[in-house]
This record gives sequence, C-alpha cells and structure tokens, in this order.
Amino acid sequence: MEKKNYFSPSRFYCIETICAPCGVVIAWTKFAKSESPTKILKFLANTYPDEATRPDYICIDKACQVLRTSIQNGSWDTWSNTSRIIVDAYHYINHRTTDWMCRTYCNPAPLDGSASNLVIEAETKDGEKYLKRAFNTQACEQLNGWIGGFDSILKRMSIDNFNWFLHVMLFYHTQNTLDKIEQRTRKKKDNNNMSDSDNDNDDDEIM
Repeated sequence: MEKKNYFSPSRFYCIETICAPCGVVIAWTKFAKSESPTKILKFLANTYPDEATRPDYICIDKACQVLRTSIQNGSWDTWSNTSRIIVDAYHYINHRTTDWMCRTYCNPAPLDGSASNLVIEAETKDGEKYLKRAFNTQACEQLNGWIGGFDSILKRMSIDNFNWFLHVMLFYHTQNTLDKIEQRTRKKKDNNNMSDSDNDNDDDEIM
C-alpha cells in the first residue's frame, strides 16, 4: 500500500480537541496544513451551534490570535454574548507583556476583578488565605500529552482506522475520567458523613 493511503503529517497538521476542565472530552477533529484561528473558530461554531450551550470561557494557547480574528470576521458579535476567550496558564507566561489585548482580555487569572470567577480565595491548613485559579486551564494540553503516547501507532494507520482508534481511545479516556470524578465525589461524601457522625457522638457525650 502506498504511503498516501496512510495517515501521516503530510496529510493532516494536527488533532484539535475540546475538553472540559475536568478532562472530559467534548469534541475532536483533524486540521489539515495548519492550526489557524479561522479553523479554530469554525470548529467551535460547529461544536456549539446553539448559543445556549456555549461555555463561559474558551481556553486556548493562541487565544489572543483567535480573539483578533473573531473581531475581524464579525463572529465576536455573537461569541461575546456568551463567552470569553483566555490563554491557558502554561502558554500565557510566553505571551508578550506588551500585547495589550492579550493582557487585558485573555489573562487566565486577572486580579483586577474583571473575572472574579477565574480566581478564587482558598485557605491553607494553617488558616492562611491565598488566591488560586478556579479551574484547570491546561486540560487540553494534558490530554494532548496523553494522545502523544499513541503517535507512532496512529501515523501508520489508514485514515478510517485512525478515526476509529482515536475516537475509541478518547471515549475510554472520558469514561475513566468520569469514574475518577465519581469515586472522588463518593469519597468526599463518605468523609462528610463520618464527620457528621463524630459530631453527633461528641454531642451525646456532652449531654
């Protein structure tokens, strides 16, 4: 079989994914030749055709470029009603400090109160308060790192096999993530119940 019938870098540039901060995969697609802001916006529009389903925040490494393109092509007129585009924390440190639009509108952790639900107040075991990011902005980067482990296998597959294999792996990844979330939730609930039971016993002893 000739190489042109295999999935290879010469045929597709990258895999683009959309996932929730918890790691659950929402959608994926293949980009040919480049990962342009226009293609990203089209992918987002196809994934979220209904404004009511759009997320409050869209986190991506090249958020400032996507925002500029969205403003230029007019799609920001609708996206601005529901969403804010921000850079993930990992890539934000490499963006230019002189880029006013990026620093003003794409900051993943603004401290000026413009997005108070991105930064929350937490407390250490010693009672000291500090600020932290409200959610994981690097979920897709972490997912990409996991997908990269299958790179050598995927490159030698036909396109149909590639699509099937990746879709199944992402499905299992999502199911595994949901199972972990359920286990953490159940454990937290059990701990709370044990704490309530201990408090009731203390009350009985006082009486």
